[in-house]
Amino acid sequence: MKKYFLYVVALLGLTFITGCSNGLSGEKPPKAFIEIENKKFETTLGTYCWQNGCVDTAGPIELLEGQKPIKVQSGETITLVMDYEIKPNEFHVAQISGNKETDVVVKDNRFTAPTQRGVYYYSYGVWWMDEKQANVSNGDAFYAFVLEVE
Repeated sequence: MKKYFLYVVALLGLTFITGCSNGLSGEKPPKAFIEIENKKFETTLGTYCWQNGCVDTAGPIELLEGQKPIKVQSGETITLVMDYEIKPNEFHVAQISGNKETDVVVKDNRFTAPTQRGVYYYSYGVWWMDEKQANVSNGDAFYAFVLEVE
């Protein structure tokens, strides 16, 4: 968890120093969804850096307090969807269960729900990295959602 937190802080700092521009539009990052069996579910926007600056929020568990988990079947396919013209070119998905955080393998914007019953929180981080300057982010956003495997 500490390694992930330091990574996030470093990227947020880099984004803040370099500014948020380069073709990204809107006052906030675009909405992100998960899709399960052709049903779309909106995620919750957390920490981000965008055109007008940066906003820092609580982590996924605190951010989603009081929200009902999205019910899924064991091993079900979850698709990450973002309806935005300029797609982020880097992303990271982490699963949080109890005090354990695990990196999630995502291929073609899809991953598989856990096989064990339970409630799982997710952090979906995306970055719009500059294609001309190395290690420069033009914008970033973290989204949260919670799944319950039945």
